[in-house]
Amino acid sequence: MLTIDLNENKQLVIAQTPTVAAARGQVLIKVNAAGVNRADLLQRQGKYPPPPGDSEILGLEVCGEVVALGEGVASQWLGQHVMALCAGGGYGEFVAVDVRHCMIKPATFSSAQGAAFCEVFLTAFDAIAQYPEFGAEHTVLVHAGASGVGTAAISLAKYLQAQVVVTVGSDEKKQFCLAHGADKAINYRQHNWREVMKAEGLSADLIIDPIAGGYLNDDLSVLNMDGRIVVLALLGGRYSEQFDGAKLLQKRAQLIGSTLRNRTPDYKAKLVDNLKRTFGDALNSGHIAPVIDSIFPWEEAMSAHQVLQDNANLGKVVLTHESLDER
Repeated sequence: MLTIDLNENKQLVIAQTPTVAAARGQVLIKVNAAGVNRADLLQRQGKYPPPPGDSEILGLEVCGEVVALGEGVASQWLGQHVMALCAGGGYGEFVAVDVRHCMIKPATFSSAQGAAFCEVFLTAFDAIAQYPEFGAEHTVLVHAGASGVGTAAISLAKYLQAQVVVTVGSDEKKQFCLAHGADKAINYRQHNWREVMKAEGLSADLIIDPIAGGYLNDDLSVLNMDGRIVVLALLGGRYSEQFDGAKLLQKRAQLIGSTLRNRTPDYKAKLVDNLKRTFGDALNSGHIAPVIDSIFPWEEAMSAHQVLQDNANLGKVVLTHESLDER
C-alpha cells in the first residue's frame, strides 16, 4: 500500500509499504482523511517513538470506510464510514484499528471533520474527566485555546455549561476562541494572563495545560481549592526551577500528567464509550464538531506539519487521502 514515510532527512515522502490486515478485534479502514497532531511532529523528529508493537507510520486519527473485518468483529461494521483513534498508521492508504476505538461518523460531519475528531476530543474529554463533577458551576482554564485540543475543550466544556477561559498568542486567535464559545480569551503576548484573571476575579477549578514549565506556578495561583491541573505536553519546557510545592498543598490541588497514546486499548475503549454516552446526541445533531483550520493534499504533508510547527493554526490541520484514488 502507499503511505507517507520518513526519508533519511526526516522529510515526509510517499512510499510503498506492505499492506496491513485486520487482526482479531480490528477493522481495516480505507483512509479518506487523517488528522495532523503535534505528536506526529515529535515522532518525525525522533522525540516521541510509538509504544512497542504500535505502527511506526505516523498518524493517530483517521476517517474512512471499513473495508474488511478481523475475527470476532460484528458484520454490521463492514461498509461503515467511521472516525477512529489509531495506534499509529493513519498516514497510510489503509489502517487497521481496534473496533472499540471507532465511532460511526455523524451524518453532519465531512470526512475532514471526522479525521479531526478522535485524538483531540478524546484528549480533551480525558482531561475534563479528571474532574468528575465538572459542569455548570465550574470554570476551566485552557492554555493554547486555539489549538485542536483547545477548541475541543471549549466545545465540550460549553456543552456542559461551564465557564471557559483561554490563553492564546494573538488577537486573531483571541477573537477566534471567543467566536467559538470561550467566555474570556487572553492574549499572553500582550498581557500577563494570571494578572488579568486576578484583576477580573477569575479563577479555575480545572486547568488544561500543554505548556507546563514556568506556567505551573501561575496555574496554581489562579486555581481554586481542590482544583486540578492536567498537563498534556511540555511546550514550555521540561523543567520548572521556580515551582512552589507549597502552593500545591495550600490549594489541596492535584497535578496530573496525562497522555493518550500510551494508554491501554481497554482504557481507550472505555474513553470512547464514555464520550459517546456523554456527548453522542450533541455530535449527531452537529452541536459539537471539530474546527478545521486547513486541509492539505496527502502529498503536502510537510506543509501541513509546518503549520503546526509555526503555531499558525486555528483549529485542526487535516490531510486528505483522496488523491490516492487517482493512483
